[in-house]
Amino acid sequence: MTQVSVVVGNPKPRSRTFVIAEALADRVVEHLDAEKKVVIDLIDYADRIFQWPDDEMNELSQAVRTSDIVVVASPTYKASYTGLLKSFLDRYPNNALAGVRAVPILTASAPQHALAVEFTLRPLLVELGASVPTRGLYFSMSDMPRFDAVIDGWARENLSALLGRGLSAAEMEVAK
Repeated sequence: MTQVSVVVGNPKPRSRTFVIAEALADRVVEHLDAEKKVVIDLIDYADRIFQWPDDEMNELSQAVRTSDIVVVASPTYKASYTGLLKSFLDRYPNNALAGVRAVPILTASAPQHALAVEFTLRPLLVELGASVPTRGLYFSMSDMPRFDAVIDGWARENLSALLGRGLSAAEMEVAK
């Protein structure tokens, strides 16, 4: 069965970024008949990220590494992802996420950062060997009142690519 993991690099516990990442992962799980493997709110491990060796951090890293799909989310800080997320991902050597499909998410309050998900987080995930077959999700905090519509819209437009197939004619009509 397809296993989906979530990694959130927000310094605020159970943040809106966390809620958005979980919701998107739930859509993936629902549409792929998959299961959630692990949900990691990195702030819960902030005091351990730089500890080497650390068995629990190694287990979390391994859980992500052996997932089929990982949703990776961060708020936008200085037009990029947080240092918390980067520090966790720095635990992986080059190509360590080979074979994992990744979905990057950045949340932000300013539309000027809309492309940051594509030019900062996507390249990092690719450097680690992950496949990023979909568009990343840029979620503007001003869209919180339309939360489900934004998440469902992303799912309609991107789940086929995450599955590794193109949209059928019927799916293209629904995506419009």
